[in-house]
Amino acid sequence: MVRKPASMYREIKGQAYTRREYMGGVPASRVSQFEMGNTKQEFPVTMTLRVKNRVQIRHTSIEAGRIAANKVLNGNVGSANYHMTVRAFPHVVLRENKLATGAGADRVSSGMRQGFGKNVGTAARLERNQAILTVHVPVEKANFAKDALWRASMKFPSPCYIEVEKGQELIQ
Repeated sequence: MVRKPASMYREIKGQAYTRREYMGGVPASRVSQFEMGNTKQEFPVTMTLRVKNRVQIRHTSIEAGRIAANKVLNGNVGSANYHMTVRAFPHVVLRENKLATGAGADRVSSGMRQGFGKNVGTAARLERNQAILTVHVPVEKANFAKDALWRASMKFPSPCYIEVEKGQELIQ
C-alpha cells in the first residue's frame, strides 16, 4: 500500500497512467459499490456533491466518502428511501518510487536513477465542478441527504459544494 501521504497525489501532474493491459500488479480499487439504496424507485429530490477545484482523488478517499454518506442515509432515511450513486471512477494508476531509509541505505538505494515507480493504487481525476456523489431522496428527507453529502465532502482533498439538481422548489 502507499506509504506517502495523500496530499502528494491530489494534484494532477503529467499524463494519466491508465493502460492496465501493459502493467502488472495494479492493486484492486477499494470502492466496493457504486449504487446503493433503492435503485428501482424514482425520487423527487436529487442532490449532487461536486468538487470546486481540479483534483485527483484516491480510491481509498472515494470509498471513505461513500461509507460516511451511506451510514448517515441508512441510519436516518432507511435503505428503501434513497438511491446514492458514486459518479467518480478511479482509472488512473498511481506509482511510487520507494526509497530505502536507515543505516546503509545509500549503498542499497539507487535514488532517482530509473525512478519510474511501482503501482501502489488508483485515483480518479476530476475537473472543476465535476460530480462525485449523487443522492435521490423523498422531499421530507432532503436535510438528511444534505448532511450525508456534507460528511462525505470531509473525506475529499478538494473543497466541495452541494447542488440541488431536481426538486429545489419542493424543499424550500
